[in-house]
Amino acid sequence: MKKIFIITAALIVCAVQISAKEYYASQFGIRSNGTTLNTTSIQKAIDFISAEGGGKLIFKVGRYMTGSIFLKSNVTIELGEGAILTGSPNPYDYQWNDWCYGFICANGAENIAITGLGVIDGNGREVANNFLSQIANGFIQDPLKLGRPANRPHALMLINCTDVEVSGINIRSSACWTFTVDRCTNLHIDGVTVESRAFWNNDGIDIVDCRHAVIENCFVNASDDGICLKSHKADHCNDDIVVRNNKITSSASAIKFGTFGVGGFRNIKIINNIVYDTFRSAIAIESVDGGFCENVLVDSLTSLNTANAIFLTVGQRRGAKKSSMNDVVIRNVYAEVVEGKPDYGLDYEGPSLEDEPRNCSPCSIVGLEGQNITNVTIENVEIKFPGGGDPSYAKVGTDELTKVPELPLAYPEFSVWKELPAWGFYIRHAEGVTFRNVKLTAAAKDYRPAVVLDDVHDSTFKGFKGKVFKAANCSGVK
Repeated sequence: MKKIFIITAALIVCAVQISAKEYYASQFGIRSNGTTLNTTSIQKAIDFISAEGGGKLIFKVGRYMTGSIFLKSNVTIELGEGAILTGSPNPYDYQWNDWCYGFICANGAENIAITGLGVIDGNGREVANNFLSQIANGFIQDPLKLGRPANRPHALMLINCTDVEVSGINIRSSACWTFTVDRCTNLHIDGVTVESRAFWNNDGIDIVDCRHAVIENCFVNASDDGICLKSHKADHCNDDIVVRNNKITSSASAIKFGTFGVGGFRNIKIINNIVYDTFRSAIAIESVDGGFCENVLVDSLTSLNTANAIFLTVGQRRGAKKSSMNDVVIRNVYAEVVEGKPDYGLDYEGPSLEDEPRNCSPCSIVGLEGQNITNVTIENVEIKFPGGGDPSYAKVGTDELTKVPELPLAYPEFSVWKELPAWGFYIRHAEGVTFRNVKLTAAAKDYRPAVVLDDVHDSTFKGFKGKVFKAANCSGVK
């Protein structure tokens, strides 16, 4: 199997040329009855095909139960329509993969692919509950002690791989994060369906410290963050990533940078995505762990029935190392923000927000004192808010902005400050912010102004209609 990757200006064009070497799972004694544990025979097949120079392992209709398996270089797994790789319910059938347990894994492989119309089913709820049972019996230690075991397997976990294609498949019911890609280069994820609400912490697609990646045409339904960029290593970062033409619903944030941002994020494009029924933010860009975030474009985003549209923040959660955010453009956005819980009634819905009843939170661009967010453009954006702010809840007026805490160590969410003094945008510790053709509307009268600026400098508002409050510490704002 030979793969050709052409990398040009954050665009991956992947042409896959499959060799004549095709093998069927049944040739290796792999059983499709849903009860036989096939771990050893599937791994034997993968190892054999890789040793022979590469090829394709084809799974036809059937249910194939297995524990952890590891892809090897030059191997494609093709899951035909009706083929299901399902996870063993036994927690002891899963292996460690660098920093966590995984179900379908790879580590250090080149030229690998998982394609077809079949399913990777993590059997997550049963696996997670069996982990809890073993913890209760004292056989597995749980460092988190949250009723959410730390060592649950990720459904698909690819680490340190080069030239990777995952297309067409359905990944569902993970016991933990669903599809994790860590420190991979030349990555193409296309037309993948992720349906993962089996348990807590079920992120949809996590891109960690990768380079040259495209995630496109996917559907993600997750009980945690939908498509999430993370950076775990101080000497790594996500660089040259495109997320486009995806549809996402989430019981956390739909598209998110962080919360881990130890290294950073650079040259990221979020293009033409649809978000709906999402508990937290449609787009959350967080630089809170000492890393950097720079040169980010969000273009053509539609967000319906979400609790928040746009959230940008800087924090300092890891010692003295300061985080930064610079050069972010968000344009061509239509969003409808709602009160209440957009994911109400789901098995693993997001937690109730703090201090309820509470007024609806605005969008936020919030740095830290001495750590300004710089050069942010919000352009051609329309956001509809419920309005109706009630000052009897927990009023923070424009004459008492110091009531809003800094919270550099807090876990970042749009609701972390609880009550805020604006209903549309709250902007603090920022410079070079440009609003151009921005329309904010409130369905009901709100006691708060549309926009509040606190310690904001050298910023411009053009084509914006609405009340903007500028604190005395702002300068160069026009």
